[in-house]
Amino acid sequence: MEWRDQGILLSSRRHGESSAIIEVFTPEHGRHAGVVRGGASRKMSPVLQPGAQLDVSWRARLEDHLGTYQAELVRSRAALAMGDRLSLAGLNAVASLLLFALPEREVHISLYQKTEQLLDLLGQADVWPLAYLKWEMALLEDMGFGLDLSTCAVLGGTDHKLAYVSPRTGRAVSREGAGEWAEKLLPLPPCLLGQSPLDDAEILQALEVTGYFLSHSLAPEIGNKPLPEGRGRFISRYAAQIRAE
Repeated sequence: MEWRDQGILLSSRRHGESSAIIEVFTPEHGRHAGVVRGGASRKMSPVLQPGAQLDVSWRARLEDHLGTYQAELVRSRAALAMGDRLSLAGLNAVASLLLFALPEREVHISLYQKTEQLLDLLGQADVWPLAYLKWEMALLEDMGFGLDLSTCAVLGGTDHKLAYVSPRTGRAVSREGAGEWAEKLLPLPPCLLGQSPLDDAEILQALEVTGYFLSHSLAPEIGNKPLPEGRGRFISRYAAQIRAE
């Protein structure tokens, strides 16, 4: 078995004395692991950093084997991330969530494209948080837990101002439709509706909403694992940055 693709490096861990096992998110083969001979060497270690864009060739005797990779660097994103602590935390959040959510070898072409676009914005502090929020919404959508924010789940139609999200269904609810149940619903920040956010605090509030569905909808379906620490560190750093401004 053999194939060639291009992808985003999600993780690398030492294997034996000089090799490394890497996991790469590719458009045609999904999240796919393999061994890189010499991957722990001084030459390859700087290449095999999370977020790196790689050209990879995978080979194995049988399809279900771990197999081996030949990997060449297309472009590194390490310098972009290392220059900004929030970007570095964001990169780690993206990689850890993909490792958390994606079944191995399951193809997600649209999510791959959106992930590549997001990571290419690393270092652009003015657009990164909102772009990351949209990426988390895309992740939920691709995993089958997308939010339906088109109409009010209670009153229907588009004539009602949407103000909440149902924690049970992920559907939008208007202020009129919420009634006495309002305090049991999640807030619906306008930026989740595609409107320009008023400030970073609104984006942070929206990330609390997507985080709720990652924890309470997605996680139970994949073994009820806790969300990866990488996401939590990104949210904490973003919140600290907002408080410091």
